[in-house]
Amino acid sequence: MAGGMSAEYPEPGPGGPQGQSPGPGRQCPPPTTPAPWSLPRWRAYVAAAVLCYINLLNYMNWFIIAGVLLDVQEVFQISDSHAGLLQTVFIGCLLLSAPVFGYLGDRYSRKTTMSFGILLWSGAGLSSSFISPRYSWLFFLSRGVVGTGSASYATIAPTVLGDLFVRDERTRVLAVFYIFIPVGSGLGYVLGSAVTTLTGNWRWALRIMPCLEAVALILLILLVPDPPRGAAETQGEGAAGGSRSSWCEDVRYLGKNWSFVWSTLGVTAMAFVTGALGFWAPKFLLEARVVHGLQPPCFQEPCSNPDSLIFGSLTIMTGVIGVILGAEAARRYKKVIPRAEPLICASSLLATAPCLYLALVLAPTTLLASYVFLGLGELLLSCNWAVVADILLSVVVPRCRGTAEALQITVGHILGDAGSPYLTGLISSVLRARRPDSYLQRFLSLQQSFLCCAFIIALGGGCFLLTALYLERDEARAWQPGTGTPDSNDVDSNDLERQGLLSGAAASAEEP
Repeated sequence: MAGGMSAEYPEPGPGGPQGQSPGPGRQCPPPTTPAPWSLPRWRAYVAAAVLCYINLLNYMNWFIIAGVLLDVQEVFQISDSHAGLLQTVFIGCLLLSAPVFGYLGDRYSRKTTMSFGILLWSGAGLSSSFISPRYSWLFFLSRGVVGTGSASYATIAPTVLGDLFVRDERTRVLAVFYIFIPVGSGLGYVLGSAVTTLTGNWRWALRIMPCLEAVALILLILLVPDPPRGAAETQGEGAAGGSRSSWCEDVRYLGKNWSFVWSTLGVTAMAFVTGALGFWAPKFLLEARVVHGLQPPCFQEPCSNPDSLIFGSLTIMTGVIGVILGAEAARRYKKVIPRAEPLICASSLLATAPCLYLALVLAPTTLLASYVFLGLGELLLSCNWAVVADILLSVVVPRCRGTAEALQITVGHILGDAGSPYLTGLISSVLRARRPDSYLQRFLSLQQSFLCCAFIIALGGGCFLLTALYLERDEARAWQPGTGTPDSNDVDSNDLERQGLLSGAAASAEEP
């Protein structure tokens, strides 16, 4: 199938198309046969564009506070350890609610669930801009509600794309979708810093976002369909909505899927590092600039931090290039190397580790070299976003994809970026308490608290190497008949040869 859903591949009903039993190996009906569900190709691409726009806004919300962190600390009078707790509360609420949204996304209307999430995070974000400095706890709580709303979208949106596109086309669409992780993150820094500079008040950054999110909600309701689970692959149980397994059964299935388990641990390492860097890097670079005498210290808001703009722009640029490079490399090489996707992830993470280490240790000596290695590290890290999503969709049956996304998000955040900003800030505060109170010592404390990131990202590379050992076996199981998998007529010979299923499908492929 070349594009989105078309009438050539109708979803089989309980008794097959027009109430007839298709039988094993029977070919799809001709294009003139009415299809139970179909979608023109252009509609699938419009839906993908809307989902990408909402993903952009979602990740802008993740890091908009990091762009104005110094101002937030001045207003609410919070230390580094408590400032890191802001992101921990956000991620903590996201990971607690992700399994709930994954369960709902596998069983009920995905469009309704995503719409609820957008309303929740935009309302909480707008409300937080009016909180008085006396009620700092309420500001923390509002960030948690924003995280809860974000969980609904981050969990469900990739599964909708997985049901609109298949194979190479799905890889390309997911690449575009995941480009907006670094782009949205970078724009969050840029918007927060730019609005603060223009208005003199960081709160206006939180008041602009709901306007953009209202447009997103309207577009979602009008233009995004809710396709049947597994519709793109016209798969049996997944497409036909056969017997519904329980949530515990889905979790047991995923726990035995070693490609999913090891790739989830690799994603967790990525989340740990991106969480720590994303939250603290602008402040780290600002303090490096002060140490080099390029900028005076800031003791009163608004704090001018050009590094929020620089780091945000760097994140956008490296993110776009990295996601495209990673997705294209995976698309090309997996045709000749079945395990190409996890090997690409492993090699990029193993190369990221020395880049992050050099970016940190060179910052006191030369700021330019620190920026170069930081940008290179972000580029290599960004190569993985679309690839890891494609790995999940290829090794998990359609009926479990929402739950799989939710579990990957939950594990990735609870062991990754839920704690890494707080842990980094806590280590920095502990180190600073034992040293003289100077900007140089503040900078060195934050620098040394970052060093664990280089070790963690190397562990992530090892997890993806282990994923490569199980990938082919788990892909073959996900494509087996009776698990919500493609009919043999819809799978090309290269896919079947790669999965060792060609011999079993030959008989049905020869039947007229």
